[in-house]
Amino acid sequence: MSRPNFKVLYVSGEVSPFVRISALADFMASFPQALEEEGFEARIMMPKYGTINDRKFRLHDVLRLSDIEVHLKEKTDLLHVKVTALPSSKIQTYFLYNEKYFKRNGLFTDLSNGSDLKANTEKVIFFNVGVLETLLRLGWKPDIIHCHDWYAALIPLLLKTVYANHEFFRDVKTVLSIHNIYRQGILPYKVFQKLLPEEVSSALYRQNDEVNMLYTGVEHAGLLTTTSKQYAGEIAQDGQQTFGLGRVLEEHKLTLHGIRNGIDTRQWNSSADKLIKKRFGADHMEGKLDNKKALLEEAGLPYTEGVPVVGVIANFDEFQGAELLQQSLDGLAALDIQLVIYGAGDKKYEKVFQEFAEAHPEQVSLQTEYSDSFLHLAIAGFDILLMAGKIESCGMIQMFAMNYGTIPVAYAGGGIVETIDDMTEESGSGFIFHDYTSHSLLGKLQEALLCYHDDERWPQIVSAAMSREFSWKNSAEEYGELYRQLLEQ
Repeated sequence: MSRPNFKVLYVSGEVSPFVRISALADFMASFPQALEEEGFEARIMMPKYGTINDRKFRLHDVLRLSDIEVHLKEKTDLLHVKVTALPSSKIQTYFLYNEKYFKRNGLFTDLSNGSDLKANTEKVIFFNVGVLETLLRLGWKPDIIHCHDWYAALIPLLLKTVYANHEFFRDVKTVLSIHNIYRQGILPYKVFQKLLPEEVSSALYRQNDEVNMLYTGVEHAGLLTTTSKQYAGEIAQDGQQTFGLGRVLEEHKLTLHGIRNGIDTRQWNSSADKLIKKRFGADHMEGKLDNKKALLEEAGLPYTEGVPVVGVIANFDEFQGAELLQQSLDGLAALDIQLVIYGAGDKKYEKVFQEFAEAHPEQVSLQTEYSDSFLHLAIAGFDILLMAGKIESCGMIQMFAMNYGTIPVAYAGGGIVETIDDMTEESGSGFIFHDYTSHSLLGKLQEALLCYHDDERWPQIVSAAMSREFSWKNSAEEYGELYRQLLEQ
C-alpha cells in the first residue's frame, strides 16, 4: 500500500456514464477507484458538456468554485465548476464549465467523423489552463496529474512553463496515458499563438501550421503509459500504426509502460447488475436468455429460439472497424443470426448501417443513442460480441462481455491478444482473427457459430470466459509502483 496522502488528479475528456466516445470513458469509470484502493487519494476533472444532464447525475454547484478567472493572452474567460461523486464510488468528479465553450455539444471530438474539432481549439486551451486554475482555487494539491489522451496533453507543458515558478505546483509530477493514438489533437497553431504566452506556443510540437497535442504531451510528460504491454511494444517503433508518433515514443520508450486494463468487477457483475433484466451467473445461466429476449424487444427484433444474437459496440470510424463491418454486411446477412449494431460516429457509416437494418428488419437493428442501461443489457443479452476494430490499445468491452458469458470474436490488434484466450480444439474464451479482411472476420465468426450450436462445447467456452480474472488488482498495483517511482525522482 502506498501512503494515503499521495494525491492523484485524473484529467480526461470523457468519463462513463457522463459521456462516452471510446473505451477511455470505461477506463475512467473504474480506474481511479482501483487506485484509491491502492492507498492513493483520487479525484477527476472533465469538461461539463451541454449533453450531460445535471439532474440525472446529481451535479451541484460549488460556490467557492464559481467565477474562476482563466487568463489567456488576449482575454480572460470565467470558469464555473460543478461536482458530483463518480457513480459506484465516492470519488469527487469536477465538471469545468463555460457556456460559450461547452453548452452546445462541446465534445472535443467530432462524432460525425471521429476527427478533432479544429474550430474548437480555444475550448481545448481553456480546459487545460482551467484545470490548473481550478486546482489553485480548490486548494487541493495533487502529487501527480494523470492526463488521458490528447484532450489533457497540454498540462505537462503548462507546468513546465507558465506555472513552473508557482509554489503551489512545485514538485507536481505528470503522467500521460495513450488510449487512442490515432486521435492526436491536430489543431491550428495560430490560435495557440493568440491565446498562450510565447514560452508555451514556441514549445508546442507542430508541423507547418498545425499543433499536435498528443505529440506535445509525450515530449513533456514525466511518465507515459498505455493500456497493454503488447501495444506499448507496437507503438514504440516507427510504423504505420503509430500515426507519426513512433519516433518520439521510441525516444521516450524508457518512460513508456504498458499495463493491461482491468474492469470494475462489482459494477460489471452479471449476478449483481441492477441494469439488466435478470441477474445470472456461471452456475445459473438461465437468466441470460431473459436478457437476450429483453434486448431483442428493445432493439425491435423478434426472438427466435436457437438463433444467436451477434452484437457490435463501437464508435463508427475506420479505426474502430466501421469500414470492415461495412465490407462484411452481405456476408453477415447470409448467416442465420440476428445482428445488433450499437454505436455512433461518422454519418456515412450510420447511413449505411441504417439502410442495412431497414433492408433486414427481422434480422438487423441499429441503435445510435448511448445509455448506460442499454450498454449493460446489450452485454448481457448478446451471445457473441463482434469486434472489428483495427487498432485497440486494450479495450474493455470484451472483458465486460466475457464476464457476462458473451463470447468475443475479435481482430488480433494491440492488447486484444492479452485479454482473450484464442479458441483451440481444447479450450479458449473467445475467437481471434489475424487477417484484417472481411473473409477472415466471417470465417472466424462461422467457427464461433459452429461452437454455439454444439450443446457440449459452447457451455464450456462460456464457462471459461466467465472464469477469467479481469479485476483491476494486479494492474492497479503496477500503476501504484510506477507512481511511487515517479514521486521518488
